[in-house]
Amino acid sequence: MSALEAAATRFTGRPATAQRRLSSHLGEVTLDDGRVVMVKQADDPAATRAEAAGLRWLAAAGAVAVPAVHGYDERCLVVDRVAQGRPSADAAVRFGADLARLHGAGAPAFGAAPPDGPTEAYIGLAPMRNVPGDDWPRWYAAHRVLPYLREAVDAGTVSPAEAKPIERVCERLPELAGPAEPPARLHGDLWNGNLLWGADGAARLIDPAAHGGHRETDLAMLHLFGAPHLDRIIDGYQQAAPLADGWRDRIPLHQLFPLLVHTVLFGRGYAEQAVAAARSQLG
Repeated sequence: MSALEAAATRFTGRPATAQRRLSSHLGEVTLDDGRVVMVKQADDPAATRAEAAGLRWLAAAGAVAVPAVHGYDERCLVVDRVAQGRPSADAAVRFGADLARLHGAGAPAFGAAPPDGPTEAYIGLAPMRNVPGDDWPRWYAAHRVLPYLREAVDAGTVSPAEAKPIERVCERLPELAGPAEPPARLHGDLWNGNLLWGADGAARLIDPAAHGGHRETDLAMLHLFGAPHLDRIIDGYQQAAPLADGWRDRIPLHQLFPLLVHTVLFGRGYAEQAVAAARSQLG
């Protein structure tokens, strides 16, 4: 029995009958009752713990559907597979409204980790610290922008001169951030690849980097990499929980976080986008 099949059997209580490797760290396992589960392997025990805690925290809001977590250990996470369909405009409107409700479920603080989630978590393959704060502009600068900027500068991916406009944005965040908002319950890594359109017509979220944050950050991530029927998603969101005036102008501000994470992980092309996003906020 393979490691994938063993993990699936242990956490579902059902014998595995087949497996299909999708990557070095991900595979599908078929159980003897016909169900298919996903087995995700990780090198850091904090990664499986963080993802399991994030999925359960998002599910507890009763808003956007997520795959059920069967269990995890230091090396593996086992969740239901999402049977995928095609995105539709109606499903996009529903998802937008559900995302607004997810955000509205709230968090204890900006940077709050999900219950039972680790402080030292991940966004994709990049480490991400969940350190609580009560002031979004200062917290966002200290824990979501500057750590990745410093790492990119130290690696030579961003020059010290290019770092200046990003640092100025951080200094001016209290005036650039718009109206104060309560901490939202964020997916945290909401790009199109983590938004699955189910065969049953309901959207589902996978692979969260869940934490308490500003709701515009999730929406900015969707705009950064695009999503099917994005305008309809926003329509549904606005109907459920209208966004503050000027939110579209602030999209690049919220994109600094994912752009700098991608700069650290993938290099120079994202660095140029991060600098451009910062300059757009400085006028």
